[in-house]
Amino acid sequence: MGILYEAEFWVAVAFVIAIAYLVYKVRPILLKSLDDRSARIKGELDEAARLRDEARRTLAEFQQKQRDALKEAEQIVVQAKLEAERVAKQAERELELALERCQKQAVEKITLAETKALADVRNHAVDIAIAAVRRILADDLSAARKSTLIDDAIADLSKRLN
Repeated sequence: MGILYEAEFWVAVAFVIAIAYLVYKVRPILLKSLDDRSARIKGELDEAARLRDEARRTLAEFQQKQRDALKEAEQIVVQAKLEAERVAKQAERELELALERCQKQAVEKITLAETKALADVRNHAVDIAIAAVRRILADDLSAARKSTLIDDAIADLSKRLN
């Protein structure tokens, strides 16, 4: 008896034909499903690459903005230092001018006080001299001589007033 007459042989042949038929019918569906999945994965990879590139660009923009902000902050600090120096110099100049004005005022007050003191001393000296002259004149002059001096002073007074 040969192999062709055994049932197991024909079962195996039927099994192989059934599998071949299933592969023939399912293969396009399976290939389409794999192609769809491959396309979906490729799309996701492309999207991931696009997002990665976008993230890199965004990171580069933020890094540039950070560098620009740091440069601007440094410029602001430098400008503030320069402004502070300028204000300090201006305040120093104004202080010097105020001190000079105070010094001038003090010198003027001292000069004025000296002038007043000299005038007071002169006036006092004149008062003392007049008092001394009066005493001398009162003691040494006769009544006739006093009368003549008074008459001369009165006459001279009218000339001086005009």
